[in-house]
Amino acid sequence: MRILVTGGTGYIGSHACIELLDAGYNVVVLDNLSNSKLESLTRVQLITSRSLDFVLADLQDYDSVRELFSQYKIDAVIHFAGLKAVSESVNNPLLYYTNNLTSTFILCRVMSEFNVKKIVFSSSANVYGAPVSLPVNEQAILNAHNPYGKTKVIIEQFLSDLFIADNAWKIVILRYFNPIGAHSSGLIGESPTSVPNNLLPYISQVAIGKQNVLPIFGNDYPTPDRTCIRDYIHVVDLAKGHTMALDYIFNERDTSKLKMTSINLGTGKGYSVLEVIKAFEEACGFPVPYQFVERRLGDISEIYCDPSLAQQLLGWKATFGIEEMCKDAWKWQIENPNGFDD
Repeated sequence: MRILVTGGTGYIGSHACIELLDAGYNVVVLDNLSNSKLESLTRVQLITSRSLDFVLADLQDYDSVRELFSQYKIDAVIHFAGLKAVSESVNNPLLYYTNNLTSTFILCRVMSEFNVKKIVFSSSANVYGAPVSLPVNEQAILNAHNPYGKTKVIIEQFLSDLFIADNAWKIVILRYFNPIGAHSSGLIGESPTSVPNNLLPYISQVAIGKQNVLPIFGNDYPTPDRTCIRDYIHVVDLAKGHTMALDYIFNERDTSKLKMTSINLGTGKGYSVLEVIKAFEEACGFPVPYQFVERRLGDISEIYCDPSLAQQLLGWKATFGIEEMCKDAWKWQIENPNGFDD
């Protein structure tokens, strides 16, 4: 079976390509390379000893997307493509709403035209906003606090309407918590093209000397050490969740269960910013300098998930702990100080 992976050159997408190829799927990647490097796919093919197809195109270009579906027989889609920086979305909501929504609408329009109605969508824990209770499960109210998260909520609502209108669609929405780490080979990992927006790549760049000091956004949160708490998940565990979601879509014999399903992917355990720094320091063997700065717009104090539905439906469970996540992230950084530019 041939799977279209949108945004497949990115951090999560490239790791998912490895798992898909290893699972025996054929892969076509569509990406505009706006925030990633094609080198990631060269390394994916090196790791797996398998080839894949790449199409340079933008999902907002209907004709290009349609041409891809005309050229390849696609059986299902994993949709990663989209902008994802919370702070950038706060500063430029027009960019985020235009890009993330338009690209998804065009993709699903073309999928419908070619009768390809199986999709795994890359959503986010941001859809929950500040949860009323913890751990948060899939029945919690969606109350995103920033434009990035709101685009995910809107897309989830759109996919729900798509399914209600046409039950032939098979849709799995995966709500990620905080992916970190890298492939154990050290060949692929998170490679920001500018100053990192996320905690782990920023810590890594401070440790390698590319950044001087790690800013911690706020030390006045109502948590034990006053810093934000998140549910961190190894990117390889996350990638495996996508192959298992596809298996669920393709192999579920009870057709009454084949419907639109939203599933959390996380460990179910929260770590504070300071706890992550400590784990990373143990991985690299020396202290990482940091300083407290003002809170960042759009951030919440604490969130971690109830991952039981993923185990129930997909047979999926996170296997890596925070120590392994940091160890693999450091291996990637030390072996690739300039990311894919090396």
